[in-house]
Amino acid sequence: MNMDLFTRRVSVVTADITKLEVDAIVNAANHSLMGGGGVDGAIHRGAGPELKHACQRLRDTEWPDGLPDGEVALTEGFELPARYVIHTVGPAYAKTKDKSHLLANCYRNALALADKHGCLSIAFPAISTGVYGYPFDEAARVVLDVLAEALPRHELDVTLCFFSEKDTKAFESIMQNG
Repeated sequence: MNMDLFTRRVSVVTADITKLEVDAIVNAANHSLMGGGGVDGAIHRGAGPELKHACQRLRDTEWPDGLPDGEVALTEGFELPARYVIHTVGPAYAKTKDKSHLLANCYRNALALADKHGCLSIAFPAISTGVYGYPFDEAARVVLDVLAEALPRHELDVTLCFFSEKDTKAFESIMQNG
């Protein structure tokens, strides 16, 4: 990985993603797009009721069966400081099946969609590492691989936003030690 490019364009922070002033924040959504717990619930609360209406329109028009793992959908940010919310569904972890390609697609597709909409900055939460059970260190390696591949192709500043200082430190350690 080009560490110079990485250090210039990637920030790792402990923060509330709903407070970040970036062009797009990524929502670790569920298939229904109708809100839920964790990051998903916080983003829906922060954006206000219009987000749920926008998500319902996405369900009615583009994703009648729900948003599949690894795919992305875009809505306005409404009451959030971010202009857009990019919704993605991370895979549930399974010891017996490698789903790293689906997790990688969450990040890869969100970066491409943000780029397509003229975004210059994007913030990601830790996708799939909560209730979906993806081991943090495995997920971090997927993120690092995707960023190494995608940063040279997209003119985006990336913020990796963690809810806890413990996760931030763990990611920084994996980033430094490979």
